[in-house]
Amino acid sequence: MIGMDKLFSCGATRRDLLKGAVAGVGGLALSSLPAFNAKATPNRGGTLRVALGHGSTTDTFDPGLFDNDFTIFTGYCYRGHLTEIAPNGSIVGDLAESFESSPDAKTWRFKLRKGVEFHNGKTLDAKDVVSSIQHHMGERSTSAAKALMRGVEIKADGSDAVIFTLDAGNVDLPYIVSDFHFAIMPAASDGSPDWRSGIGTGAYKIDNFEPGVRADLSRQPNFYKENAAFFDGVTVLSVPDATARQTALRAGDVDMIDRVDLKTAHLLSRVPNLAIFETKGTQHCTIPMDVRKAPFNNNDIRLALKYSLDRQKLLDTILLGHGEIGNDHPISTRNKYHNAELPQKTYDPDKAKFHLNRAGMSDLSVDLYVSDAAFAGAVDAAVLYQQHAKQSGININVVREPNDGYWSNIWMKKPWSFSYWGGRPTEDWSFLTAYAPGGNWNETFWENPRFSELLVTARSEFDDSKRRQMYYEMQAILSDDGGAIVPLFINYVDGVTTKLQIPDVVAWNWPHDGHKCHERWWFKS
Repeated sequence: MIGMDKLFSCGATRRDLLKGAVAGVGGLALSSLPAFNAKATPNRGGTLRVALGHGSTTDTFDPGLFDNDFTIFTGYCYRGHLTEIAPNGSIVGDLAESFESSPDAKTWRFKLRKGVEFHNGKTLDAKDVVSSIQHHMGERSTSAAKALMRGVEIKADGSDAVIFTLDAGNVDLPYIVSDFHFAIMPAASDGSPDWRSGIGTGAYKIDNFEPGVRADLSRQPNFYKENAAFFDGVTVLSVPDATARQTALRAGDVDMIDRVDLKTAHLLSRVPNLAIFETKGTQHCTIPMDVRKAPFNNNDIRLALKYSLDRQKLLDTILLGHGEIGNDHPISTRNKYHNAELPQKTYDPDKAKFHLNRAGMSDLSVDLYVSDAAFAGAVDAAVLYQQHAKQSGININVVREPNDGYWSNIWMKKPWSFSYWGGRPTEDWSFLTAYAPGGNWNETFWENPRFSELLVTARSEFDDSKRRQMYYEMQAILSDDGGAIVPLFINYVDGVTTKLQIPDVVAWNWPHDGHKCHERWWFKS
């Protein structure tokens, strides 16, 4: 294509085009499991049984509405995406065999692989991709990823390529289209995507789907990747209770569980044929305040609440060291542009009182809604926070909510609650998803003119030093003005059977090897 910049092949990183803007490196699997032998011959067979701590009766095949790990993990099993993030942090082709950009990153062309089939036998073409991406565009779209496609147009370029045209350059677009929302579905006769059938191009096809309960999948015999998807099938179970998940793993009823109860993780690792599999990534917990509502519409109140929390105690007591202290922004130390120069907020009751007084208050009483659905130990964390805040004259009333229905009834419904995020592999993606004005998942409903200006400018900046400076400033703005307390980054801690063959380097953009364990792992013989 005339005027396009360097071509990306399937295994290329974006470093050549973006002048060093790769977001991070591969994840380290912290476990006692034997290292993956690249020369080993994968074994085929068996059903991978996974128990996850998420799931809801409102779960759907509509990728625009995916909002928990049950739908996300399952979605990656039965649908493909234009790109995917490799274990070493590079961006590689999935349904696209290559992609290229114009020098200003406003125009991107993705060339599709030939011969890729949907589960119903239909051959993938450009119309399917256009229809799937347009599902997240326009005012009528209900997709949570609508903000990511704002100012973007897509059209077919023949039958085997698509062209994205952006109103402003975005050097991260190949990363963005790997997101679980942008799954590729077959186009219906009216041009809309057929999401209701659950048909995709993924390694496994849906045999049974019970929202918030279980999904049963079997291997797609015509899956286009030759050296991948070694299991005969995958069963995904929604098991919100951590004790129940661990009991199922100990009994041999499942092969992998997520979100291990950290208080008993050491006991689980002592069980023969079981191990703890831990990855440091971008997952973090947040305590979002609805800044539209009093008292959270006053930044001095927000700062008082930020300084009244002992983050180190939370790390030591709740996570038992399985994570890192947060600084009220979503950028992890794994991200390329993490601002390590930003002063770390620490527990300071006097400073909290200072900001409380500046708000014209000598004390404060406020409700905090919480459930362990947010993350394992969230209720205990809220109780500790309650104790810490008393030293500043702040009375936090901890309102315990049931796990079931927490995300639909409490999160973004109550003024102050606990939440968690898997994080995103690039800074722009993290900011745009949860902090951009008007975003479906802006859980604090926060807006800041300078932050919004930088968000647009940094997205199209190729100069590495300039981009770094802008992302540093954005982290500082969030830390000092934002409506989210981000106290902790949480390692992904899974329990697994040692029958699984797992690579020594895994992707860190999502848990479970970037939600690709169903393609990349297998059972030992």
